[in-house]
Amino acid sequence: MNYRIIDKETYYRKGVYRHFTEDCKCSVSMTARIDVTDLVKHSKETGTKFYINFLYLLCKVLNSRDDYKMAYLWQSDELICYDVINPTQYVFHEDTETCTPVYSNYTPDYAKFYKNAVGDVENAKNTREYLLDSENHPNWFDASYVSWLSYDSLNVELPDGYIYLAPIINWGKYREENGRLMMPLTVRLNHAVADGFLVANVYRLLEKEIAGFCG
Repeated sequence: MNYRIIDKETYYRKGVYRHFTEDCKCSVSMTARIDVTDLVKHSKETGTKFYINFLYLLCKVLNSRDDYKMAYLWQSDELICYDVINPTQYVFHEDTETCTPVYSNYTPDYAKFYKNAVGDVENAKNTREYLLDSENHPNWFDASYVSWLSYDSLNVELPDGYIYLAPIINWGKYREENGRLMMPLTVRLNHAVADGFLVANVYRLLEKEIAGFCG
């Protein structure tokens, strides 16, 4: 785990960061549908899991820009940017109706990521423990699949006073709309390091990554 310290005085969002960490602590959350028709088709044709393929592309997008890799170290009052952020995915256990967090490591190498992520999920199926360990996984972001519903909106709230900058990403079940498979995706970012443009940009970048991945 490596990171660099951001100089708050020269940070390009200096004024915004101060305002949304001192005066108006809040996050920005947006839900929109993305077209995953080609990714579903590609996954079926290659015999790979759509969920893992999407998770890989999501990680690739979030690691492509520093704004999505920010964190706040309360111990030293430092704003930092990680070199890499990794996904915390989840395994749902039908018998207990509970989830187990799964810490996977992101790598741009698709084949390596896919193999490791699938293995992480299989290993997590063998336990019913929650196993959340955020202290030893500081540069992990939440990536949660709501598989039971093709929802229209979702909101994640955090208590005031805690400057949490990591992305929180949720997505739901895709459904057919006008011949295309559309999937709800919710992107939550802290307003101190992101605005509407940066939230919307996640969708735009995902569309480009999906097209390139399936092309």
